[in-house]
Amino acid sequence: MDLTPYLESLRADLSAAAAPGGPETVRAAELLGHAIEPSARLALLQALSDATAEITTRLNGPVVDVRLRGREADLVVSHTEPGPDPIAPPTAAPADGGDLARLTLRMPESLKTHVEQAAAAEGISVNAWLVRAVSSAATRPATEGQVTRGSRSGKRITGFAQA
Repeated sequence: MDLTPYLESLRADLSAAAAPGGPETVRAAELLGHAIEPSARLALLQALSDATAEITTRLNGPVVDVRLRGREADLVVSHTEPGPDPIAPPTAAPADGGDLARLTLRMPESLKTHVEQAAAAEGISVNAWLVRAVSSAATRPATEGQVTRGSRSGKRITGFAQA
């Protein structure tokens, strides 16, 4: 899905709204329209992502994803085979959906490629693959020597926080 027509429509509407103010106001609106394009594109992608997450929770089985290719967003529907999940433990989040939370995950490109290949090999979306992997890791008992949440035995804490 090419987002450009939507962004051009937004710029045209902004120029039309500025027209009564005269040529200088129209020129300012045109400049502003080009300046806000990246932000507007990101807002559209966020809306698409939120919509696909909501659609996925209402479907029984298929998963809808937004995949970015350059400046275009593709909506992809993946059909998963019903049956036992070899990775997810029985205590994983219920399949009925429940509340969804958004998380931004940054990883090396090589790891991202590996995750995409693993998900494709299983015929599921990257999101579904990551949710399974995290569910499995989160419910696995801590091994000896592993620092668990709330433990003070570690000498160093690393991470990233954003307010």
